Amino acid sequence: MNFHAHYAGITQPVETCLVGSGGFGRSYLAQARKIPLVNARIAVDMTAEAAGRAFEAAGYARAEIALCETPAEAQAAWDAGKCVAAGRLETVIALPFQLLAEATGSPEAATRHSLMAIEAGRHVALVSKEADSVVGPGLARLAREKGVVITPVDGDQPSLLIALASWAEVLGLEIIAAGKSSEYDFVFDPATGSVTCNGVTKNLPELRQHWLGGEPSAVTRTAAERARILGEAYPLRAVPDLCEMTLVANALGFSADAAGFHAPPARIPEIADLFADKALGGLMSGERRIDVFHHLRLAEEASFAGGVFIVVRCDNAETWEMLAGKGHVVGHDAKTAMLYLPRHLLGVEVATSILDAVGLGRSGYGEDYRPRMDLVAVAQRDLAAGTVLTMGGHHHSIADVGAEVRPATALAPERPAPFYLVADRTLVRAVKAGDAIRLGDVEIAAGSDLLAMRRRQDAMFAGDVASV
Repeated sequence: MNFHAHYAGITQPVETCLVGSGGFGRSYLAQARKIPLVNARIAVDMTAEAAGRAFEAAGYARAEIALCETPAEAQAAWDAGKCVAAGRLETVIALPFQLLAEATGSPEAATRHSLMAIEAGRHVALVSKEADSVVGPGLARLAREKGVVITPVDGDQPSLLIALASWAEVLGLEIIAAGKSSEYDFVFDPATGSVTCNGVTKNLPELRQHWLGGEPSAVTRTAAERARILGEAYPLRAVPDLCEMTLVANALGFSADAAGFHAPPARIPEIADLFADKALGGLMSGERRIDVFHHLRLAEEASFAGGVFIVVRCDNAETWEMLAGKGHVVGHDAKTAMLYLPRHLLGVEVATSILDAVGLGRSGYGEDYRPRMDLVAVAQRDLAAGTVLTMGGHHHSIADVGAEVRPATALAPERPAPFYLVADRTLVRAVKAGDAIRLGDVEIAAGSDLLAMRRRQDAMFAGDVASV
């Protein structure tokens, strides 16, 4: 695609408002200064001072930044050509921006901000996958009814994987599996037997015996042995991975092959074999499945960089023999191949999604975003009534609570509840280890925007989600 030609019809910069100036937001503000077709001089955070610091981190001088507490102050700062920093979206919602980039990571706040923007006739780039996994399809439908677009963002894996899989299916390729590598690689040192992941090093010399996959037919057994060894030292499931793939499933109609994913530790040349059909020695029990893998590599080898992949059927031996000769990852029996995009550049890439939404009226979800799968909260140990399910940390996880990707159902007291709907709630009933947390197990305030929006979504798609 010639991107200059693709966006040639956009002649004026798109004005955006960023809400949430964490790592993603700061990288976006910094990159936006270099993009002729995007302006980003409105930022909202917990306080105006925090938003102002994000502008400074992006390279703006203090004299260029106005800390605003009222709509009048925000308007005056805008008219003066300054960067507007605020502590509430209400302070800046009347300014003439076209798109809200919601990057708070808070399920409740992201839902409220998105609804406010849609009501005001603004497009939304929904970076906060936490809210998206609970109410994204409903928000997308509301936006469409209002004549605006809500979209995921390039730079995060869901948007990139939706695009990769859609591209493949347009070409007639038959997808067996689609997924991503986990956020942090396992870097192995054969000399010492140590493994480093996200700055944590463990001595795991037994991994030497399972570094290479051995016979092609043994690749799944090798991955299982690696998982056993690594799983004693590191967690092999991360809620954000499952959350992101839930968005992909809802956009494309894919499903989880296993509710908690297979998530094998693997080297890049093994992916086409691992995510093949079981009949071919792989892990998959069907087609169009979502999953993740943990990239196992040497220090001198390139990372998958949290990138995305698809595994497709090879239905023309001559074609794939030629492509294998050019270095593409083809399975040992030439029945499957892995195609991949080894990058996700966070806020650096978000501009393409913004331009698609505002300039072209296109959403990265595609045209059929609906609640097909839910990210469900599952207790990992016995949880007593009164336990507060506090969400926190870089991964926005909940202590002693895992997640599974299951077919979506409408909310009901005795049905499993979405993971990020129960986040930061208090249990009113005890939950046993291994059980899903049900809606009736938690106390949710009557004024919850997230709960109200999920009920609206259930009503919108009443014929599409399970009612039993």
